[in-house]
Amino acid sequence: MTGTGGILASAASLPPVLTCGEPAGIGPEIAARAWDRLRGTLPFAWIGDPRHLPAGTPIAEIATPAEAARAAETALPVLRHDFPAATVPGCPDPANAAGVIAVIARAVALVQSGAASAVVTAPINKKALKDGAGFGYPGHTEYLAALGGVDRVVMMLACDTLRVVPVTIHVALSEVPKQLTPELLARTIRITAEALRSDFGIMAPRLAVAGLNPHAGEGGVMGTEELTWIAPLIADLRAEGLSLLGPLPADTMFHPEARAQYDVAICMYHDQALIPIKTLDFSRGVNVTLGLPFVRTSPDHGTALDIAGQGLADVRSTVEALLLAGRMARARAAT
Repeated sequence: MTGTGGILASAASLPPVLTCGEPAGIGPEIAARAWDRLRGTLPFAWIGDPRHLPAGTPIAEIATPAEAARAAETALPVLRHDFPAATVPGCPDPANAAGVIAVIARAVALVQSGAASAVVTAPINKKALKDGAGFGYPGHTEYLAALGGVDRVVMMLACDTLRVVPVTIHVALSEVPKQLTPELLARTIRITAEALRSDFGIMAPRLAVAGLNPHAGEGGVMGTEELTWIAPLIADLRAEGLSLLGPLPADTMFHPEARAQYDVAICMYHDQALIPIKTLDFSRGVNVTLGLPFVRTSPDHGTALDIAGQGLADVRSTVEALLLAGRMARARAAT
């Protein structure tokens, strides 16, 4: 393989990089535990200040992600990134905000240069970043999109038994019908279908589209959006060659027999998507950003400042995020 494909193939054989996230949250401790869980399966390089790791964590400072495979046998491979301040679990320090942002940018640069296979991001505290560094983005996703030079990305939540994509995300339920436009739904479906091919190796992806209203409107009795534009839009996209089901009643989309009929569920709003996946596998769900020019995954939880430093954090979502990032990088390199 030559050209860009050659760079991707080479990068796919390299480890992912895991950002430190908010140093006062659970990110450092779950990084150490993920290394212990995965060192024989999927080595990765952690970017951060070694002072923020739990006391006694064995570390190996490395110069490039390529060195992680060897170093991970006995220690957590660390790409050192010094921060201005040490940290107290549960108490974000504004002095460290710029460092958190810089680590994210460094991780993206490593993947874009072909030095690493994927970016896995530990949770950040958006208020701390805004207070300490004037962070101008609503969250991780928007900043990553800016770093990747794209303006349209899609959020997916994935576990072994289900993938879901909410079309509208963090908006009040009363705002959903206003934000849910034909343009937004079509763009979300197209980005999702392409990502299933390029990042998941599903060459003929099957997408199930939920209705907006109860029982998908029940013929207009409970709402008309399905009749007036959702069903016609789906028909138009089918004519383009996409495999689409719907609009389907959301309350019958997530039992085992229904899930067997599709590869991803396109949902109209946040809870319609997240309630089923968090019910099926609360601890191992992974947040995936589709539409970026690089692979990005993240554990599906926050900084958990209330339990930071107490050894109570569940590492399973971070482990799954790292494993999925590795699989996605390999799939992307193979397409």
